[in-house]
Amino acid sequence: MAKLNDTINGYRAAAATWWSARTEQEQRMLAIGGVVVALGLVWGVLVDPALTGRARLQKELPQLNQQVAELQSLAGEASQLAAQPPVQPQPLSKDGVAARLQAAGLATQNLAVTGDYIKVEFKGVPFPGLVTWLDAMRREQRVVVQEGSVTQQGPAGQVDANLTLRQESSAQ
Repeated sequence: MAKLNDTINGYRAAAATWWSARTEQEQRMLAIGGVVVALGLVWGVLVDPALTGRARLQKELPQLNQQVAELQSLAGEASQLAAQPPVQPQPLSKDGVAARLQAAGLATQNLAVTGDYIKVEFKGVPFPGLVTWLDAMRREQRVVVQEGSVTQQGPAGQVDANLTLRQESSAQ
């Protein structure tokens, strides 16, 4: 601590010596220059950012309030939709599943629908078509794959598949 005080006192003495070596006119000009620099720093660091930030916030505030109102409206809709019971998918039928397969351009070797279960066997179908059909069934009929095997066959993208699918009920 004493070393720090000695260093500060040394700087003070050097500054006082330098200041006393200046004429009165130089001292006055340096003081005015120091005040101008200090005012410039205060303006640039404190006042100007505050004024520009305030103006920016006043300009953005109406837009932000509108966004808050939209978000509150959407939150209200979401809570109303969450309170509604989920829409039940149509019960599975062999004809309905066969129609969906035909619409997807998939031919089956074997198709069996029993209650909530579908057992389907494919030979040489395009893999992208199979995945697209499974995704559509998942979204529209809440069908999940219980068991499955997919094997590449012949040309690229052609597969054989044996799938067991189950329709989920809303109670789960």
